Amino acid sequence: MTAPLNVVGHSVARSDGIGHVTGRTLYTADRVFPGMLHLKMVRSPFHHARLKGIDTSEAERVPGFVCALTAADVPHNRYTILSLIGVEPEEEFVLAEDRVRFKGEAIAAIVAETEDAAWEAVSRVRLDLEELPAVFDVEEALKPGAPIVTHWGNNTFMYEGHPCRRVRLGDVDAALRAADHIVEGVYNTSPIEHAPLETTGCIAVPEADGRYTVYTNTQALYFSLDNTAIILQVPGNRLHFAGGTVGGGFGGKVDVIVEPIATLAAMKTNRPVRFTYSRSEEMQVSSTRAAWRIYITDGVASDGRIVARKVTSFADSGAYSRQTPYALTKHAANAAGPYAIPNVSIDAYCVYTNRQPTSAMRGFGVTMASFALEVQMDRIAEAVGIDPWTIRFINAYHDGDMKPHRKLVEDATLIETMQAAATLVGHDLPDALRAMTSAPRDGGDEGGA
Repeated sequence: MTAPLNVVGHSVARSDGIGHVTGRTLYTADRVFPGMLHLKMVRSPFHHARLKGIDTSEAERVPGFVCALTAADVPHNRYTILSLIGVEPEEEFVLAEDRVRFKGEAIAAIVAETEDAAWEAVSRVRLDLEELPAVFDVEEALKPGAPIVTHWGNNTFMYEGHPCRRVRLGDVDAALRAADHIVEGVYNTSPIEHAPLETTGCIAVPEADGRYTVYTNTQALYFSLDNTAIILQVPGNRLHFAGGTVGGGFGGKVDVIVEPIATLAAMKTNRPVRFTYSRSEEMQVSSTRAAWRIYITDGVASDGRIVARKVTSFADSGAYSRQTPYALTKHAANAAGPYAIPNVSIDAYCVYTNRQPTSAMRGFGVTMASFALEVQMDRIAEAVGIDPWTIRFINAYHDGDMKPHRKLVEDATLIETMQAAATLVGHDLPDALRAMTSAPRDGGDEGGA
């Protein structure tokens, strides 16, 4: 006998619901420790500049000033968040060394007795910066002579020695030449800030046993712990990260950007240290969803079948890649859409510019592909003179179809989902479309193409 369902179809109270609605939930900002210091960041006023000097002498005179940290104080100052899963190279700096690569990049950390004292000391730090040319457009960044953002000499993330993530199926060029219609589109999206109610932050607390407890609102607890251990060159068992309640994240709190420097400050002072973004910092220097530019060229037969799809995508990584190379891989795998297309070519570039770094956000590279593809499907329907619903049913993939990245479709249910959607919105589908299923094409259903 199958056990009765006790969750599906039932209303189940959230375990943290009572705490949220009564105001008793403890967030990172609610924690206070005796002797707690406050860390604030000196940030670049330029999008791109050579860092020639840092003068903290005036800051040190501010009452309540405790210490300043620069790149020289960070044991392993260059890192990449995704090194833990083999994504290289290390290319982001905890604190800037020779150059700043985006406006707002962290240059020096100021630690003080109070938040006001820390901000006052930050305002008194003098930077010697030589402003450099900057680049803000993904295609401009790939042109010869463009300002170079990275330290390895080109403005693309490299995938197995190639400047883009590539997907190939069939012969796209030949299929485009033979197509009855060519439909082209260019699609642009803008950066989106996650804007969580709780800004990014943590508190690092020295313990009596020589360990450090870090209370953090990260969405990626072990990424944060392991990267902090690498950056500070300490064994992971000296760090205890306490997460839990996140006051809004949506992907924006998976980056390791506050914990390492706060923990280093706690090590230097042997006191608890809080580092929490102000609202303006959260909006201006935390990661955003990447801006994308997507070019699509489709070859379409007169009966509405897409016989070829060529996609060239550019993700604006900003000055550092963070999670964007992984998002781009997911994008490339989905850039042809949920459609059975025999000839596909996808080139997806992760491009560095002098904009703030980009990273994860809900959908993680797939959302932008879906937006572009579905607008493109409407354009195809208009060009061929076929109803937009019908054009999707004609091209929907079935179980057993081959995806462009050479994975067989399993449990597609796309056709059934579209049928249900039509019912929900009151759209009357023709009988032929209602009779279709996602069964394999050799199974004899009317939807086989």
